[in-house]
Amino acid sequence: MGKKIANTVDKNKSKFFLYTSVIVNLGFLGFFKYYNFFVQSFANSFNFLGLNFNVSTLNIILPVGISFYTFQTLSYSIDVYRGKIKEATDPISFFAFVSFFPQLVAGPIERATNLLPQFYNKRVFNYDKAVSGARLILWGFFQKIVIADGCALYVNDIFENYLLYSSPTLIFGAVLFAFQIYGDFAGYSNIAIGVSRLFGFDLMRNFNYPYFSRDIGEFWRRWHISLSTWFRDYLYIPLGGSKGSKWNKVRNVFIIFIISGFWHGANWTFIVWGGLNALFFLPLLINNKNRKYLNDISPNHFLPSVKTFFQICFTFTLTSFTWIFFRSKSVLDAIQYVKRIFINSDYLTLSSDRTMNVSIKPLLLALILFVLFEWYNRNRESIVGGDIFKFSYMRYGLYFVTIIMIILNISNEANGFIYFQF
Repeated sequence: MGKKIANTVDKNKSKFFLYTSVIVNLGFLGFFKYYNFFVQSFANSFNFLGLNFNVSTLNIILPVGISFYTFQTLSYSIDVYRGKIKEATDPISFFAFVSFFPQLVAGPIERATNLLPQFYNKRVFNYDKAVSGARLILWGFFQKIVIADGCALYVNDIFENYLLYSSPTLIFGAVLFAFQIYGDFAGYSNIAIGVSRLFGFDLMRNFNYPYFSRDIGEFWRRWHISLSTWFRDYLYIPLGGSKGSKWNKVRNVFIIFIISGFWHGANWTFIVWGGLNALFFLPLLINNKNRKYLNDISPNHFLPSVKTFFQICFTFTLTSFTWIFFRSKSVLDAIQYVKRIFINSDYLTLSSDRTMNVSIKPLLLALILFVLFEWYNRNRESIVGGDIFKFSYMRYGLYFVTIIMIILNISNEANGFIYFQF
């Protein structure tokens, strides 16, 4: 399709080949990922009206990473049509771009304009790039194994048994899930970027310390950057973006966020999650403040100002609230979870269930160190730079502590625990 799009003089025929590529790609994605969801939702709508409508779903095996390489191939076809990149003439390079193993499963979603030309270059080992890649891999393991998996034990128990826990415990579970999903997504992205650097490839940055954002607009410029910019460039701007009437702006924002939620999974919880983010984003858009914070965060001070601190806390509270819907099994479960936060005021207890007997102090310590380290690097391009790595004793001390925590976490997880105990 890329060759047909590029070599067809007739604009209408070129557009036909583009639409063919888009339909085929989205068709595969829609069938494998969303067929059962649409069929079941269709049947439920009839049942809601009191009409019996029985349907049979398919036992479909979802291809691993289909959402990511589908979007990569879509960006290739669209960019060829727009003239931003020439059509690929080397099939090996093209299919290597589509199936590039470090980021195939969970991103970052790479643009053909950035990644594809790199396959045409001769591979030359670069020591400095390999060192920075190894640091990113190590940090990614820490984010995934220590932070994300460490939070998962408590998060899974709290969300599975939310009817048994007090309001503070439910708030605690929502906060831990915010760290869990960040550790999962950002951890994998850093591992993928680091592995790619070992082979001489540069992938785009996917997370930029999003939990230090001062409003929802800034959060979405820092969170899952490869996905948010993909939707911006290939859907939001073609729809009109922030131009036109306020109604068009509101419509475009809701379309983007709801589709973004639906992209994450075939469940109404993801759609509601996207809708909530759209609602929180709207006041900024209407008041033309959605791009207010493009500067560094507290650039000249280690500690934030009182105003910045409360802005960060407020934004984190909003995002943690939306994550409740993202994590819950159903919209009803999410609503019940939120209701119990406001109607149940018992004291915080973490010892009423067997999983809560695992000491939480090491996890809290790890989270504090994690936040402090991220805050220190908040205005840097990557954690692989900065003054902290100029001193060998600090550098190797960080390596040692990080590796020990990862090893202890893995060994104790194998023994039935997610985290080592004090």
